[in-house]
Amino acid sequence: MTDAALPAAETDVILGDLGVLLLECGVSVTDVRGSLEQVGRRAASTPQASLEFAILPEMVMVSRPGASSATTTVIGKGEALTFRQSAKASRLVHGLEAGAVPLAEAPARMAAIRATPRPRPGLQSVIGCGLLSLSLAWLFRCPWWAIVLALLVGLLVGGLTMLMMRVRAAAAVAPFVSAFVSTILVGTVAGWLDLGPVPLFAVCAPVAILVPGALITNALLELTSTDIVTGASRLMYGLIMLAFMAAGVYSGASLTGLRVDSASAALVGEAVQLTTERGGWEALPPLWSAWLAVIVLAIGIGLAFGSGFRLTVVCVVVMAGTYAVLALFSPLVGSVVATGVAAAVLFVAARVLERLTIAIPATVSFQPAFLLLVPGTVGLVSLASFDAQALVSAPMMFLSLCIGTKVGALLADLARITRSTVFLRWAKPARMGEL
Repeated sequence: MTDAALPAAETDVILGDLGVLLLECGVSVTDVRGSLEQVGRRAASTPQASLEFAILPEMVMVSRPGASSATTTVIGKGEALTFRQSAKASRLVHGLEAGAVPLAEAPARMAAIRATPRPRPGLQSVIGCGLLSLSLAWLFRCPWWAIVLALLVGLLVGGLTMLMMRVRAAAAVAPFVSAFVSTILVGTVAGWLDLGPVPLFAVCAPVAILVPGALITNALLELTSTDIVTGASRLMYGLIMLAFMAAGVYSGASLTGLRVDSASAALVGEAVQLTTERGGWEALPPLWSAWLAVIVLAIGIGLAFGSGFRLTVVCVVVMAGTYAVLALFSPLVGSVVATGVAAAVLFVAARVLERLTIAIPATVSFQPAFLLLVPGTVGLVSLASFDAQALVSAPMMFLSLCIGTKVGALLADLARITRSTVFLRWAKPARMGEL
């Protein structure tokens, strides 16, 4: 059956479900609307037919101006998809936009995407959280004792978070509980060994995967794209999560007497400047080993978010490039400006990968970099420590990241990367098992 032969009601339901699938992949509402409009124009029964879309965080509404039919509403379950599923969804959308995949085949393909198996998801998530915690503490040059401690606490917090996310009521307080338990463990060990002030990422690394830095930044981007309702709701949700985590850190630090070392690194540009004369377990890892930490970080992200081997390799390349840009520009222009520059470069690179390969959505290649840009961690520390300088730098980091992303989007549009018909003509229909 051709797209033009599909009943209007069925077409609207398919487009609504496609929009929900993209939302579950972590695509912004602005990009979801753009994709649906392009697919909708191709699926319209007549040249005069038009579709309008209203996108909310977990809901897509499809309407036909001037038609007597009611608005079609499709509500998602709010379940986030793995990176591997997101890549398959990206292939499907590109095929629909190019006309290589008929809209009538979309429901079966979307069902197959949602049913994609993930072997041992619990074990992968826990190990991924542990490696992510280890690599962040390593990358930001904490002492060796803090790196080992971050690995152990990260594994424990990853298991605890996974268990709490299975219960809806417990999931609401998971950010607070995870941050509280992590801080209690770190503070207890630091007090027992009389280590004094501990590095920032000894506390933040185990819970970094929960920090809503990407969520808040995407919310600000949606607000600047006039998606007020979605942007405001996501921003409020992100700030509430951040406040819960800050309360957990503050409560755990108050109970254990833990103090954060103000001289420790909060950003990549600061980590490269750290030095110490201490040896043994209190020594800092050599600067060159940060590249190994980036690889471990990418592997941890791949396990935590279900990337698969090929996407994990892509994640290694993207994160190594992000680290190189930050390490290069931070000493020249400062960490705040370097964050914006890295965001712009990374956004353009993500769009290039997305359009050239049609298998790597921008959300998969761009999202992991937020753990290196870490604006959410800056906000978490500023709230938990009431540090005046951090309270000023946190919003500046968010603004720099947003401006850099907007500049990157502008450059991508000017270069005809974002909606390039050239790449779409070359796109071939992909089989779902090719990833």
